[in-house]
Amino acid sequence: MPSNAKDVQVQLVTEIQDGDRKETMKIHEPGQFFKRGDTQVLTFIEHPEDGEPVNTMVTIKPEHVSIKRSGGVEMRQVFQTSTETENLYHHTYGDFHMKTSTDKVEFRSLEESTQGRLYLSYTMTLNHEVTQAHRLTLTFEEESDS
Repeated sequence: MPSNAKDVQVQLVTEIQDGDRKETMKIHEPGQFFKRGDTQVLTFIEHPEDGEPVNTMVTIKPEHVSIKRSGGVEMRQVFQTSTETENLYHHTYGDFHMKTSTDKVEFRSLEESTQGRLYLSYTMTLNHEVTQAHRLTLTFEEESDS
């Protein structure tokens, strides 16, 4: 971690809409936030109930956002407004082809506010078959010393 890294509390809320079915997942984890040039990076470890820990790295650049996960799952997803991106999602149960079409990216840095926020709205197609609407809201704030 760079010397300018800050300890933060991360809350990740993922909403998935699949037809009439809606699923919401929330995680709270400690993490680290740092800035290098015009790139801002947030790292944390997800601890799913039914699997191995997953190292998550969110990289926010002016032109796109990428989320890289490694450990229990392996994937790198790129979010760029009005652009379709493709990648492979490697999971215990096999590999899935993922296509991501990003509708909206909103980002507020810790420098602008006491709470950083990343909001992504996108559709994702798995294995050319199932298309789901996703909303991801990632908030993070510096841990207080009290």
